[in-house]
Amino acid sequence: MRKRNILFTLAFFILVSVPALLAGQNSGTDWKAGVARAKITPGQNMWLAGYASRTHPADGKLHDLWAKALFLEDSAGNAGLLVTTDLLCFSKKVSDDIRERLQKEMGLTKAQVILNSSHTHTGPVLVEALTNIYPIDANEEEKIKEYSGWLVGQVVKLAKEARSSAEMSKIYTGNGVVRFQVNRRNNKESEIKELTELKGPNDFAVPVLKVENKKGKTTAIVFGYACHPTVLSGYQWSGDYPGFAQLELEQRYKGATAMFFQGAGADQNPLPRRSVALARQYGQELAAAVERVLREKMKNQKAGLFTDYSEIDLEMNTPPSKEELVNLVSQLEGYKKTWAEKMLARVQEGIPLKTSYPYPVQFWQVGDQRIVSLGGELLVNYSIQIKRLLGNETFVMGYSNDVMAYIPGEKVLKEGGYEVNSFYEYDLPSTWKSGIEEAIIEEVIELEKHSGKEFF
Repeated sequence: MRKRNILFTLAFFILVSVPALLAGQNSGTDWKAGVARAKITPGQNMWLAGYASRTHPADGKLHDLWAKALFLEDSAGNAGLLVTTDLLCFSKKVSDDIRERLQKEMGLTKAQVILNSSHTHTGPVLVEALTNIYPIDANEEEKIKEYSGWLVGQVVKLAKEARSSAEMSKIYTGNGVVRFQVNRRNNKESEIKELTELKGPNDFAVPVLKVENKKGKTTAIVFGYACHPTVLSGYQWSGDYPGFAQLELEQRYKGATAMFFQGAGADQNPLPRRSVALARQYGQELAAAVERVLREKMKNQKAGLFTDYSEIDLEMNTPPSKEELVNLVSQLEGYKKTWAEKMLARVQEGIPLKTSYPYPVQFWQVGDQRIVSLGGELLVNYSIQIKRLLGNETFVMGYSNDVMAYIPGEKVLKEGGYEVNSFYEYDLPSTWKSGIEEAIIEEVIELEKHSGKEFF
């Protein structure tokens, strides 16, 4: 009788415990995650990026600039690396150099690497990034070249440190909200204090990804927002409102690394602006929105990582002829004249002007959390469209991997304006052709189909 009871107890233990143990294997603890950070504040006073109106290099700092990396690996060995930075943008040159080294030294493909810039306008200029707008001499150009080369090495080093520090972890995701972004095309900044109704479109979402180690300690807080970091326009290094938000979260969550990514905020400005107090306020508001998500129940993402990447040819309108460029050189002023002179020089040298651009489209699925990363200064309509198609919880990143120009949608292309004519600053020969929005969205959907939608 006693033997029969023992056998019954053993059988019951197997029936109850084994399924629980197996379920535990897929509870989210079989991720490996590592995080690392590196200070990238220039060691010398260089030119600040983002504004053509500046007349001299930086003369101090509000706080340091950072590059931060999160390395993820699922139980099948699928790996991904997210790098966030307090920079205006990654040029194709710098991005390609980083990704080529990551491929060679770590075996990471373009699909496995996201390079995102916060788009702060108080970070350093990089090579081949909006160089037409800066009145710089040969000495400043050499500083930019040296810093850019150093930055490439720092990001690669950072990536290796993140991978080597990887430990068993859980990953959680969620979305918050904050409302200091204002659609700059539909609301005049000069009238902002008098306006009682703001016009859109907008995307107020605050996507959040949290990494916890096995002891339950938060090691990384990844969050985003779709809004230009243009509160500040002076001569001191800073990450603008995203920098203050990261500092605030790291103060509240000791030992955690806070990582900000820029969303589809190319037509969204923080208004009002132009003071350090406002930059700090917006940073605190964003941090509070993130903390609210962290304090509520977040979705525990089971370990399964899918990454995909492609480059599609975005077509441009017919570039100006040699004769037209000659006329433009005599008619235009400032950085537009610089653009015309460069284009004319290329034509005279027999170099064909581009008629298309290899545009980066990237899709990740972390558990069942969809993440779309797109290049260029991405307007908010892309986030709205993607979320309509893939779900409102989808994370949408702009300013990723290569920032070559503004990326307007069809409506804005027809309306015209600054975002359509950014080719002058970005050294492209012409405006985008109608149809780029459809081409980009179609490629996003195609990559998402490859994921199989769900791992489990």
